[in-house]
Amino acid sequence: MGTEDKSIRCLILGAGPAGYTAAIYASRANLAPVLYSGMQPGGQLTTTTEVENFPGYPEGIGGTEMMEQLKQQAARFGTDIRNGAATKVDLSKRPFTVTIDGEKEVTCNALIIATGASAKYLGLPDEEKYAGQGVSACATCDGFFYRGKKVAVVGGGDTACEEALYLASIAEKVYLIVRKPFLRASKVMQERVEKHPKIEVLFEHNTLGLFGENGVEGAHLVYRKGEKDEAEKDIAIDGFFLAIGHKPNTDLFQGQIELDKAGYIVTKGNTSLTNVEGVFAAGDVADPRYRQAVTSAGSGCKAAMDAEKYLMEHEL
Repeated sequence: MGTEDKSIRCLILGAGPAGYTAAIYASRANLAPVLYSGMQPGGQLTTTTEVENFPGYPEGIGGTEMMEQLKQQAARFGTDIRNGAATKVDLSKRPFTVTIDGEKEVTCNALIIATGASAKYLGLPDEEKYAGQGVSACATCDGFFYRGKKVAVVGGGDTACEEALYLASIAEKVYLIVRKPFLRASKVMQERVEKHPKIEVLFEHNTLGLFGENGVEGAHLVYRKGEKDEAEKDIAIDGFFLAIGHKPNTDLFQGQIELDKAGYIVTKGNTSLTNVEGVFAAGDVADPRYRQAVTSAGSGCKAAMDAEKYLMEHEL
């Protein structure tokens, strides 16, 4: 296993809006940051088509294009951007040790974790086939494109209900596809959904697949799968939204850093500080609530400033 001789002052893991913004601030503060772009360079934004809610882009911008611009901006100020994903960390001793792709070890004085979260998918081949062509895991991001159209939301919890209600204010009709015979959402959310004239809840339905020539045109569903009265049905839709939750990319930090029940990194108050001094968290990896590009970017700025203060105070 190869090891770098020199310890990195500030190591950033992740190349979404949080990681790149942290890199911009860290490089401008002369922290000589090294950024490893991880499994999904560009982060979740690369799976969306247009980003229209990021300030400063009145015409909107493609998610991949926007991340390329952030990457160039970080590089311009001297960030060392590298391919590779962290596969193991040791935060028990200083400097911290991070293993990249299972083979290369690097050490660092300050670590910014911006590894993001991944939307949970049903695992249908059609989800990949229609990615960016009708399949989305973010109603706030992509709902606008379905003005006056028919959409479906998959899920039965609070998130699914929130997404359905949000989409109902834009779309012509919203199907809420629920696997169970009831909603897991809070009472208030259930009532709002059930009262809404544009939302039709399809209880005890599973999605078998999607169809359409140029993007999603409909979904194949099955009612009461495995029961005597099992029945298949198709619905005509233009958009298919997943709302079955997100999973923070924190498996490699378990037992090393404080995580909440869902696996998100716990930060102190309104800062990026974790329970390990010198380790900071930014973006969706520590944010189960907002999950927006602009809030992730803001938290990347905070992490870099917190890291700078830490390095200065400890003369590292």
